[in-house]
Amino acid sequence: MKYDFKSVEKFYQDKWDFSVSKNSEQKKCYVLEMFPYPSGKIHMGHLRNYAIGDVIARYKRARGFEVLHPIGWDAFGLPAENAARDNNISPETWTKENIDNMRTQLKSIGLSYNWERELSTCEPDYYKHEQKFFLDFLKHGLAYRKESWVNWDPVDQTVLANEQVVDGKGWRSGAVVEKRKLSQWFLKITDFAEDLLKCLQSLKNWPEKVKTMQERWIGKSEGATIEFEVVGLNKKLKVFTTYPHTLFGAS
Repeated sequence: MKYDFKSVEKFYQDKWDFSVSKNSEQKKCYVLEMFPYPSGKIHMGHLRNYAIGDVIARYKRARGFEVLHPIGWDAFGLPAENAARDNNISPETWTKENIDNMRTQLKSIGLSYNWERELSTCEPDYYKHEQKFFLDFLKHGLAYRKESWVNWDPVDQTVLANEQVVDGKGWRSGAVVEKRKLSQWFLKITDFAEDLLKCLQSLKNWPEKVKTMQERWIGKSEGATIEFEVVGLNKKLKVFTTYPHTLFGAS
């Protein structure tokens, strides 16, 4: 007997209803996975990641919870611009066509998303909120601009985080990473370092390597700021060190 999985799965998927009632008396559960980047094709890495969230959402529904399981698209970034340039089309067209294609693929898999809650980060009704956050940060002195050294991928034409540099090369392009000094925006998370580190310790069942990575991103250092007098100049050189007890060996 031949199993016609396409027609069978479509038959049952058409009967599924994962909509959320705002006035439900049921216990609530919110399941959220990271939004996929709209590259144009779903691959096994996507399936592995999103199947886990789907299992949790379905398990909670089976236990009587009202589950909000939204989906969206991480659709703002230089990779989309680079891909659009390579294919000689506008970034907007490229991104929206990819989203349409990936939406069709995800629906065919049968993941239990609340599609009525779908969003895309490149749409004004989403990023207007991010812009308001930023303006609030700027108003309260939590966002500031300065020059700083960055990891620059000359092929992808973008800045890379330290974690995206593997053996001195860009994780995506494989190009040798350059050091460049660029003017950038920063958020003053150091003002909240103590709170962030304290909350980090309360996270249960998180891998230690992930918590260590978070600690390094927060970047709290304990030490001393020292001023050195520069011989022959009427100037002082201010430095920060986490090892002030070794200053006697400095020159």
